[in-house]
Amino acid sequence: MRAGLKTRKRLLLTLAALTALFFLIVIRIGSLATVQSQALTARGVRQWTREGVVTARRGAIQDANGDVLALSASAYIVSANPQLVEDAHAFSQLLGPLLNADPETMERKLSNQKLASVILKRQVSRETVDQIRQLRAENPQIKALLRGISFDEDARRVYPKGDLLSQVLGLTNVDSVGQSGLESLYEELLRGTPGALRTEVDARSRLLPDGKTAYTPPKTGYTLRLTVDSAIQGVVEKAMRECLAVNNAASVQCVVMDVNTGAVLAICMKPDYDPNDPPRNDVELLNQLMRITAVTDVYEPGSTFKMLTCSAALDSGAASLSDTFNCSGAIMVDGDRIRCWKSSHGHQDLPAALANSCNPAFVTLALRMGTDTFYQYLRAFGLGVKTGIDLPGESGGILINSRYVKNVDLARIGFGQSVAVTPIQLITAACAVVNGGRLMKPYIVKEVLDADGRVVDRTAPTVVAHPIRPETSAVMRTLLENVVENGGGKNAAVPGFRIGGKTGTAQVYKEGRVVSNVHIGSFLGFAPMDQPRFAVLVTVNEAQVPVDYGSTTAAPFAGQIMEEILNCLGVRKSDPKATEAPQVSVPDVKGMTVAKAQKALSEAQLLYETDGLTQTVSDQAPAAGAKMLAGSKVMLYTYDNEPLQPMDLLSVPSVKGLSMVEAGRQLRARGFDMEISGSGLAVRQEPGAGSYAPPGTRVKVVFALPLSP
Repeated sequence: MRAGLKTRKRLLLTLAALTALFFLIVIRIGSLATVQSQALTARGVRQWTREGVVTARRGAIQDANGDVLALSASAYIVSANPQLVEDAHAFSQLLGPLLNADPETMERKLSNQKLASVILKRQVSRETVDQIRQLRAENPQIKALLRGISFDEDARRVYPKGDLLSQVLGLTNVDSVGQSGLESLYEELLRGTPGALRTEVDARSRLLPDGKTAYTPPKTGYTLRLTVDSAIQGVVEKAMRECLAVNNAASVQCVVMDVNTGAVLAICMKPDYDPNDPPRNDVELLNQLMRITAVTDVYEPGSTFKMLTCSAALDSGAASLSDTFNCSGAIMVDGDRIRCWKSSHGHQDLPAALANSCNPAFVTLALRMGTDTFYQYLRAFGLGVKTGIDLPGESGGILINSRYVKNVDLARIGFGQSVAVTPIQLITAACAVVNGGRLMKPYIVKEVLDADGRVVDRTAPTVVAHPIRPETSAVMRTLLENVVENGGGKNAAVPGFRIGGKTGTAQVYKEGRVVSNVHIGSFLGFAPMDQPRFAVLVTVNEAQVPVDYGSTTAAPFAGQIMEEILNCLGVRKSDPKATEAPQVSVPDVKGMTVAKAQKALSEAQLLYETDGLTQTVSDQAPAAGAKMLAGSKVMLYTYDNEPLQPMDLLSVPSVKGLSMVEAGRQLRARGFDMEISGSGLAVRQEPGAGSYAPPGTRVKVVFALPLSP
């Protein structure tokens, strides 16, 4: 009886256990069939299929006429299955040189037998892939050695015009993702949508002969069509290369803008780089070269700013064309002595004051308007805020808060100091001066097109503000034309065309202190002045020439650019009978009295302008021997127009390769003393060339004899 009871208990326990196990199995099966179904199916698909990404073709970037500036060319991703590669060393030694890849790195990748695929090289050209395929087809041994290799579609970015517009276009990385410029800013539009290629494989990831293939085509990115004209951009690039070399400058910039729409017709910054072969091994250099300094960097504009002050004063009623100003070479404001660039301009009316670029006259205009009125115009011209141009990294410039402006600040702002602008900000404001008083929003992307060439978005010119009246703008056009005809902008004149503009020479600051022997020279011009179509701003940063004012470093190149653009646009000369004046050679008048220099220049059919500080010419611009059009003006400098202050800095010249005598002469000319070590020719100096130091700094120069051949 007891044995039977025990047996029944065992049976019941066994039955309960089996029942529980049954329910656990049912629950597990239910979980696998429902909750984990999607994950398990995906896992299974991964095991019996191989999926490759089909890279989308990145959208192109075109100029205003449809010429391609950036495009995606066909390329390949070369991969391999380590499980199928029998001799990784031989595989790598053969394939490495063909792919221009490191064989040791390739061999390390192939050593991981757990992976079904490793990428050996990205953005491989079609020619290289065809070469590998041909080797496999012609040689059975190589075919066996390269078993496991595969090729997937890829793309690489190509810039057909080299360094043309390089900073603006920007760069992409190996994954075709924008890193800088328009490539980065418009990444969402340009990149497109990748496709996919899925094939069935066996347990060793080999393609099944009768396996199915699923292909999802990629979607090409949108195309950007810019406002930039390649022909005008080419003119600017050529001129800026010459400008950089002739002036031995740290950098140069040029912006060309349609005065009526705000469209950027050209923008150039040098030094630059070729985006097809950027210096990726030097990250610091590449980051420096990629910057779009025309929108990111601020500077004191100097005298080009005077056109804004003049238009504000005329528009507000604070000045009239008949107003006269007396310039004695300086003006006192709240105990501060503000100098003019010349010893005296005497009595002059407003047109003459602008043509002469007289600082005291514009100090007077700023103080007449007062902070509230002047600032109302400055804000209407868009100063102190970003223009909103469609380029990355824009700065809004620097405009002192009106609550903290003192009279001396207001006075200096009047002639372009104590205010900082970007080149794009200044040229945008200046366009409003001559286009009838409309401040336009600058832009560089004209249209967005889809893969079929249909326009999906178009930028319309946008009026941001009306800083001055059309009547004031008409007067300013006349005044600015007079500056080029009779004032400091004469070196930008173009025979047969009506040109207007203004030169500028700005201070350079390093570590919060003024560098006294280098400047930022600039010229901002417009053409043709009867109906202005475009504006040109050229800035030359830290030119290493004896006279680095805007009239000599920037104006001639701006004139060259304007002449070629006028011809490109088919603009007729204002006077069809006008012929270009003959070229004459500039005589050497350094060391002469001003009277003798005037006679020598007159005999050479040249005019002159002097700072009037003394009666002996200490320097001239252009230098002796330069070629100029007859009737052009030569600047005579009789003394440094600003004495060095204890807090000023000087740019240290390079004396490498010079003798002791010449090195000492070069350093003394720049205001430095020399400490000598060794003999022979200079091989090393401290502080280094291009650095900045206070006047009177002792430069240590090491001399050594050249080695015998």
